[in-house]
Amino acid sequence: MAGSTRQLSDLVAQARRYGVRDEAVLEAIGRVPRQRFVPRRLAAAAFDDGPLPIGEGQTISQPAMVAMMAEAAQLNPDDRVLEVGAGSGYGALVLRALAGRVVTIERRSALAEKARAALASEGLGEVEVVVGDGTLGWPEEAPYDAIVVTAAGPAPPPPLLEQLAPGGRLVIPIGARHGHQHLMRYTRHGQADGDGGDGGGNGSPGQEYREERLTPVRFVPLIGTHGFGPGR
Repeated sequence: MAGSTRQLSDLVAQARRYGVRDEAVLEAIGRVPRQRFVPRRLAAAAFDDGPLPIGEGQTISQPAMVAMMAEAAQLNPDDRVLEVGAGSGYGALVLRALAGRVVTIERRSALAEKARAALASEGLGEVEVVVGDGTLGWPEEAPYDAIVVTAAGPAPPPPLLEQLAPGGRLVIPIGARHGHQHLMRYTRHGQADGDGGDGGGNGSPGQEYREERLTPVRFVPLIGTHGFGPGR
């Protein structure tokens, strides 16, 4: 355990090098055992600052990027958070270390089951794992103080914008399916005209949301009704 503690400290140092300054986020990166969320044969590589395969053609995100997105979400201890793209469950547990309630949605049921099992074994806070089209959000638990999307879409999905609470933040990579993308933050100014349901709209955040471009990134495509199609 001492060895893994030192290696988790290395992940914290790497996040600092990427510009992460929120001490609560850095503490979460230093607490959540990333090695428990990767296949056993890759456990030794869990402390490298890079993505790793987790099955179903998907990867666990680079730890520094998990930290950057958590910092961008500007979380408070009592916040209700939706993560789109559960993957291994690692990112959701980092978010849970910072917030009061986390729901993570995964479109692949096999990955969702693995994430559920990994999260249940950790005891660092309950995370609800649900299966569905993440671009539609999860209206059953809306509104959210923050929504974090772990894949890149062509535009912010309208249902996610609608499911933000006043003052809520949507953190999402936006750009081409393969190529130029930017991590964006959309902050809701006030109440929406809609009811926060399963979403319509034209993909434009409009004047109700403040748009901020944060940093260039490279993510896998967001697949779903308000994302990209399933093809390459």
